[in-house]
Amino acid sequence: MEVLVFATNVTSEGQVSRVQTLLTNLPTIAEWNFDLDDCDNILRVVSSDISPRYIENLLHSAGVNCRELGEF
Repeated sequence: MEVLVFATNVTSEGQVSRVQTLLTNLPTIAEWNFDLDDCDNILRVVSSDISPRYIENLLHSAGVNCRELGEF
């Protein structure tokens, strides 16, 4: 498993709900969460074998700006 970290423009629980189904339905994602208290509105994704670009494109399709910050 790897942890992917993204900066986003998600600022509310309503926006989190909008992408919840997209992230929850991906079988390669074990868990995910947003840190809305962080200045970059961080999304952390724990996953096996998923491309950061896939996550970025998936969220962009839902109207969310998202860019990878790095792998930890």
